Amino acid sequence: MRVALFVTCVNDAVFPSTGVATVRLLERLGVDVDFPAAQTCCGQPQFNTGYRRETEPLVRRTVGAFEGYDHVVVPSGSCAAMVRHHYPAFGPEAAALGPRTYELTEFLVDVLGVTDVGAWFPHRVTYHPSCHGLRMLGLGDRPRRLLEAVKGLELVELPGAEECCGFGGTFAVKNPDVSAAMGTDKIRNSLSTGAEVLCGADNSCLLHVGGMLSRQGAPQRAVHLAEILASTEEEPWT
Repeated sequence: MRVALFVTCVNDAVFPSTGVATVRLLERLGVDVDFPAAQTCCGQPQFNTGYRRETEPLVRRTVGAFEGYDHVVVPSGSCAAMVRHHYPAFGPEAAALGPRTYELTEFLVDVLGVTDVGAWFPHRVTYHPSCHGLRMLGLGDRPRRLLEAVKGLELVELPGAEECCGFGGTFAVKNPDVSAAMGTDKIRNSLSTGAEVLCGADNSCLLHVGGMLSRQGAPQRAVHLAEILASTEEEPWT
């Protein structure tokens, strides 16, 4: 099985630890992981803003970077959804990448067939399902099943979990006041759980709500799901 990590540009630029955690997790499960150096942005920001012509070179580059791999693993529902749902509009070669592309929890549960990955994370955690993972990919209970199997982790329900956090990619730039109001609702609900950690599978969402938590000095931090699953008693993830 040849597996490639599509780390995404948000993780590469802001959250490289998520990429490291994903590799650590997959290798612990016996997966050989490659990192194609030619990868860049999948083109989602341009596509969602209506710049189809500017998106095309990024699509072609992404398709070429991941050619020949059995599976492409993405620690981001939004980027996985872009490849799977929108790449077919760019031709058959781009469309062929979609069925080989898996969001991380999909790959763990559906391809590897595991929910207990041997993780240890002794904290009270609440989970925010991002819009792309929830609505476009239909991740369902996969992330929760993985979290429930983590040793020492107490998973608590997030009120209004299915509500958008307000980031929405370029939505946050075009509608900052609405975005901030939605983010305020999300962190109010998150803090009401008493959780130490707000977990998610998309760092774009966690960048938004984590930034708001930090600015308020709130006693809660935002952590990507991959970092929780990568943590073990022997090698705890801080």
